Amino acid sequence: MRYTQAVEAFIAHLAQVRRLSPATVRAYRSDLADLGRAVGDADVTEMDLEALRDWLWQATQRGDARSTLARRAAAVRSFFGWAHDAQLVTVDPSLRLVTPRRAKTLPVVASADGMRELLDAQRIAASTGDPIALRDHAILELLYAAGIRVSELCGVDVDDLDLQRRVVRVLGKGSKERVVPFGAPAATALGAFLTRGRSALLARTESPGPALFLGARGARIGPRTVYALVARVLGPIVGADHVGPHALRHSAATHLLDGGADLRAVQEILGHASLGTTQIYTHVSAERLTATYRLAHPRA
Repeated sequence: MRYTQAVEAFIAHLAQVRRLSPATVRAYRSDLADLGRAVGDADVTEMDLEALRDWLWQATQRGDARSTLARRAAAVRSFFGWAHDAQLVTVDPSLRLVTPRRAKTLPVVASADGMRELLDAQRIAASTGDPIALRDHAILELLYAAGIRVSELCGVDVDDLDLQRRVVRVLGKGSKERVVPFGAPAATALGAFLTRGRSALLARTESPGPALFLGARGARIGPRTVYALVARVLGPIVGADHVGPHALRHSAATHLLDGGADLRAVQEILGHASLGTTQIYTHVSAERLTATYRLAHPRA
């Protein structure tokens, strides 16, 4: 089978069998297309380890980041693993493909005091009754309180929200549904938005829908709008120019662990498939503890 044909079959497998998100499927397609530009439309049985090593070497010469090289190599390994299982190749050439290790970077995390100041300022802005201010306050409270992803937030419908029980139902990666709790401040902000803000935004469209959070024209809000909001209000607090909604998820997880939450409970809240993914936040907490120790202890 030719490489391009095999890639299309693999992409269909990711979308229909493994049920990966559209964004993840697009990332796989992009990474595999990069290999395709290097090897052409070769027969997959003729692609060997040397061809894959040469492809990575070319990417290194272009100046691709180590994280990019590692991600693309992982995509190729997944592809050839699938091709071997599907008996398209008798030998998996990617098994011995070595890539540079990703540089370990800790996620951007806001302090608890910084988050308190940010949300207090948003609450004051929302008290004017402006529907956008009410919406933004509710978005920020829910992102931080529940630690959900921006895609999960944008996908929430009104019926997914239970203000009485203070839980929200979200659809995570791999179409996995989970119910996440949130606190009283988030419930108050959400209640105010539902009562005074959402109806005003809904009146701006001729095709009302079930979405909880709406854009300025009354349609379901998009991730780009949420990114812009978070960058504007959170960036100055954490001292970063490019900061997105995931920073609120990082902050929520870190503050839960700082407060004594069980690691597995945090894993369930975040919807991580692996506990190893959640463990990075223990390193964040340890870094904060070490920094505090060095500043405060006379013999640090």
